[in-house]
Amino acid sequence: MEDLEETLFEDFENYSYALEYYSPETDSEEKAPLGAIHWVSLVLCCLAFVLGIPGNATVIWFTGFKWKKTVTTLWFLNLAIADFIFLLFLPLYISYVAMNFHWPFGIWLCKANSFIAQLNMFASVFFLMVISLDRYIYLIHPVLSHRYRTLRNSLIVIIVVWLLASLMGGPALYFRDTLELNNHTLCYNNFHEHDVDLRLLRHHVLTWVKVIVGYLLPLLTMSICYLCLIFKVKKRSILISSKHFWTILAVVMAFLICWTPYHLFSIWELTIHHNSYFHQVLQASIPLSTGLAFLNSCLNPILYVLISKKFQARFRASVAEILKYTLWEVSCSGTLSEQLRNSETKNLSLLETAQ
Repeated sequence: MEDLEETLFEDFENYSYALEYYSPETDSEEKAPLGAIHWVSLVLCCLAFVLGIPGNATVIWFTGFKWKKTVTTLWFLNLAIADFIFLLFLPLYISYVAMNFHWPFGIWLCKANSFIAQLNMFASVFFLMVISLDRYIYLIHPVLSHRYRTLRNSLIVIIVVWLLASLMGGPALYFRDTLELNNHTLCYNNFHEHDVDLRLLRHHVLTWVKVIVGYLLPLLTMSICYLCLIFKVKKRSILISSKHFWTILAVVMAFLICWTPYHLFSIWELTIHHNSYFHQVLQASIPLSTGLAFLNSCLNPILYVLISKKFQARFRASVAEILKYTLWEVSCSGTLSEQLRNSETKNLSLLETAQ
């Protein structure tokens, strides 16, 4: 038995398994229960799905179909679309973790699921960065904002963001693969089967690009923009509500709390090529940090749109308009049916008279 486990582990080590948490040592116990931390990660993912899908769908409905198109509504619409699609594929990941990291959906869904997750993760983060830049320019540089802050330019920025996010998510389509190990299927990053140096290089490059472009750059941009915004507003004695200040702080803190563990453990995961000592720690912590990252997509519509007084006023007006229209339709249909009944009664009376 020990020889079998050793062979499986050696075969397993021939593959790069970024974000994979399956351990061959537990494979002999096919029905081994998930750890407590894995259950916590599942709860976080389910919470993100239950809250995020209706929250982002509401934002998409109003910003996309009910409200006038402005630069701001376009940012929030695309942020909500990115978060909505990101969460829409979450049940596949939940199933993967719930089945003790067994992937029964095939290689193409393995590739597609990872690509869509990466695409919309980067798109969501990039739109958070764009929104912070837009707020800073709009409030601090009104002349520049009036000249360049147009619907046409914002559409160009949106296209660039989606193309850049597609480029960042593209490697998942190429490297993502499935592997059978003793009736257990993994969906993993196959950077190279035989060349250890090439595998290590690809894993390092992709991880650091993801950390720098998908975390450090947006975090620095958001922090600098919002700090400059607060200092400039105070310096110019422009009134800013305490609610607006706390909203800004909540946005940055939510980004930090949700994304920092994910990227820290992604960097820590690089050590697995040199030392498997932390394998069990990573096996428990990476799903938990991934669940936290998913949670950010359900917080975005709450922090950016749903708590806004302007949104609440527009939402109430829109709901009132829908209810008014629905009641009008019901009233019209009721009046029409009453007219039909009266007409039928009249016709019957005429027939009886004629007889």
